[in-house]
Amino acid sequence: MTQDKTANELPAYRTHRYQAFQVTVADHVAEVTLIGPSKGNAQGPDFWTEAAPLFQALDADPEVRAVVLTGSGKHFSFGLDLPAMMGDFGKVLAPDAKAGPRTEFHTMIKSMQGAINAVADCRKPVIAAVAGWCIGGAVDLITAADIRVASADAKFSVREVKVAIVADMGSLARLPLIIGEGHTRELALTGKDIDAARAEKIGLVSDVYEDKEATLAAARGIAAEIAGNAPLVVQGVKDVLDHSRAARVDDSLRYVAAWNAAFLPSNDLTEAVSAVFEKRPPAFKGE
Repeated sequence: MTQDKTANELPAYRTHRYQAFQVTVADHVAEVTLIGPSKGNAQGPDFWTEAAPLFQALDADPEVRAVVLTGSGKHFSFGLDLPAMMGDFGKVLAPDAKAGPRTEFHTMIKSMQGAINAVADCRKPVIAAVAGWCIGGAVDLITAADIRVASADAKFSVREVKVAIVADMGSLARLPLIIGEGHTRELALTGKDIDAARAEKIGLVSDVYEDKEATLAAARGIAAEIAGNAPLVVQGVKDVLDHSRAARVDDSLRYVAAWNAAFLPSNDLTEAVSAVFEKRPPAFKGE
């Protein structure tokens, strides 16, 4: 049992102090909790640097057979922490940004995609338990999970279009394989919010439960059921299921990274950022 090991015997990731995550392991199930540090567990710099090493470590840990992914507090995650990331985005938003800054931005997009890809590529099945808001980059994150369950108060939004951004972390690649092209286009083109009932109806989540506690209990139950199966066979099932879609997802991610590096800088994006800081609706002009 994991609990019987001393700190010196545990894999390093289990005793590492993460800024964006809390990790526990028991009975072959790892529980990864988003903890911010931004409001609503928003995905700031810490999330994007810590996620890939964490999930690679979970993948490599032979004692872990399944992973539960959830959020602390009332919400799963508000998605990309735009104010916190502005230091990284600032260069490419400059009016005179040329090849150098755009190349750096392209590299940053690919690195951030790697954070979400690490969840999808983890050989240990990931079950996302969603309560409250799940917005933008948080939808990217749960689409990388194998199974999603939600509480009745959960709300989902592929909201990037509302801030003049083409979603580039995986939603546009993975959502059509989960909910179909039509539903994906509706969500991505409108940026609308949907509730848990609609999410269940279109297949974004498998089941909806009364509250966060019941949702987390259900996710833990699924993880325990998976962990009770032959681990190499479970990994084989996931590998076979992922095989046919891997090339399609990779191609989409490469394309959107190049597209955003070329076209994302715009007056509309600058207006969207200003509107966020000034807490007002943006006025887009297609420039």
